[in-house]
Amino acid sequence: MTRIALAFVLSMVAAVQPPGRATSGDETAIRDVVQKYLDAREHADPQAVGALLTEDADQLTSAGEWRRGRAEIVRGTLASTQQTGGTRKITIETIRFPAPGVALADGRYELTDAQGATRRMWSAFVLVRRGAGWRIASIRNMLPAAR
Repeated sequence: MTRIALAFVLSMVAAVQPPGRATSGDETAIRDVVQKYLDAREHADPQAVGALLTEDADQLTSAGEWRRGRAEIVRGTLASTQQTGGTRKITIETIRFPAPGVALADGRYELTDAQGATRRMWSAFVLVRRGAGWRIASIRNMLPAAR
């Protein structure tokens, strides 16, 4: 009976373990990945964009387009960048680590088009640790609701 009770207690402790711990180096690396993603888009570099994504990554755009898989995201993001032109800026405001090797980075996304008009949105990135680095597994771009 004691073994059963001990097994139960250990399983409960494992089930409620705290979220993943990360270092300031992890936060810096995640911010760098998001910036590299923007830079690769701006330079229309499909290899650089693809290198930052997991194979099964997905992206839901503010227009409602759902891009599934690395190749579709690369194709779609580069086409979108070419079509809209302008500049993109994402300022990561929070990074949480809900599990070991998993990060959620939320930030303000500003897209200033070629005519100087700025769209203000939100972007959420799910990143996973792959080897020594972080890769983007999911991107969600959102337009704030009108109030």
